[in-house]
Amino acid sequence: MLNFDEQRFLRIQAGAVALRERLDRVICDCLSAGAENIHFLGTGGAAILMQPAAQLLQRQSRFPTFIDMPAELVLTGSANLTKKSIVVMPSLSGTTKESVALLARMKEIGASVITLVGHAETPLGQGGDHTFVNFAEDDTSCESFYLQSLFIALAILRHRGEIANYSEISAELERLPALLLEVKRAYEPKAEDFARRLAASDYHIITGAGNVWPEAFYYGMCILEEMQWIRTRPVHASDFFHGTLELIEKDVSVILFKGEDALRPLAERVENFAPGYTDKMTVLDTAGFDLPGISAEVRALISPVLLATVLERISAHLEVMRNHPLTTRRYYKRVAY
Repeated sequence: MLNFDEQRFLRIQAGAVALRERLDRVICDCLSAGAENIHFLGTGGAAILMQPAAQLLQRQSRFPTFIDMPAELVLTGSANLTKKSIVVMPSLSGTTKESVALLARMKEIGASVITLVGHAETPLGQGGDHTFVNFAEDDTSCESFYLQSLFIALAILRHRGEIANYSEISAELERLPALLLEVKRAYEPKAEDFARRLAASDYHIITGAGNVWPEAFYYGMCILEEMQWIRTRPVHASDFFHGTLELIEKDVSVILFKGEDALRPLAERVENFAPGYTDKMTVLDTAGFDLPGISAEVRALISPVLLATVLERISAHLEVMRNHPLTTRRYYKRVAY
């Protein structure tokens, strides 16, 4: 595979899976101590990657679940953030300034803070009440964060008696690192063609629904915009027909991500409409990825993980094709802002 270290990938994703049991124990302890709600409080891309787990809890648990922006909470606070809150703060670098600022406020409140970081010797790595460290870099962090947040959500469901087959789901997830590698290998021959479609336009509408919508948002903002300087318009598939459809014409690129959860019909609605008005419709569907031994229920849970692992292959080809390394920045962490 192009510019890819297989063993490094396996090591990082296996590291995320290895955190499951401790995450489960920490959540159990927090709930036993009287936790009344959970807040997923990341910044930027890391925040987006928490959305599928938050959505899972909001739809399958009565445990109050919030997702908010640290930059806003530092200024406004929240009546729902108390000493009986569980706070999840992801940051690959462990130094994200908005999150670091909020961490100090969380200490004052007395909330139980879980930090998910790639580096221990950092403000967030050292500042959490419960710190989980799994080294990753930009090309491997999505799967890692998706899995860690999913383990947190599943643990809440388990200890509240809101899920009956936790053990079976966990056993399947244990197998995921090796299966993801096989998905990458299988998709590699197709990755260059998808990258060519991305390179052919300087503007893309990117859409999806359910738990893959965050990946559409993330890929548009954090990869195509930040790392490739390609303009995008991420829009949820349920909002596509409330404004964005008017932008569709022959040469407008529409990128559709399809997952396998209950919201798949919203993506299919876009898929049925757009090709009648543009000749640049591209679909990436997780249902086409082979995952031996993984149940339909778990496939639905990990659809955003599957997309992330395939999109990394596409990005690897895109940066070479455009002669624009994914690490190149003009402003991000380079100038004052």
